[in-house]
Amino acid sequence: MMSELSAQSVQIVFAGIILLFGIGLIGLMITRNLIKIVILLQLMAKAAILGMALAGNVAGKPGLGQSLAVTVIVVDTVVAVIALALAVQVQKTWGTLDLKDLSTLRR
Repeated sequence: MMSELSAQSVQIVFAGIILLFGIGLIGLMITRNLIKIVILLQLMAKAAILGMALAGNVAGKPGLGQSLAVTVIVVDTVVAVIALALAVQVQKTWGTLDLKDLSTLRR
């Protein structure tokens, strides 16, 4: 049996979600490394997943929030694997993962 979340615990979880998303967003603004960008996008996606689970629990439908979260986790994992594979190929081809250096390349 699931216990109801108190208003204070919902606010604490919501603050954690905002903090995770904010760290990811600030990190995206200051980093130029492709692998770090993938990691920061993962951090932001995890914050969104926590938000979905929290919203489902607050709405009284925790199963819906959890099923949405599992779906997003699967899709997010596939996207991360593809992005990391592309980053490895970029590193092998051009020898750098810096976005500033990559944006000046011409073929």
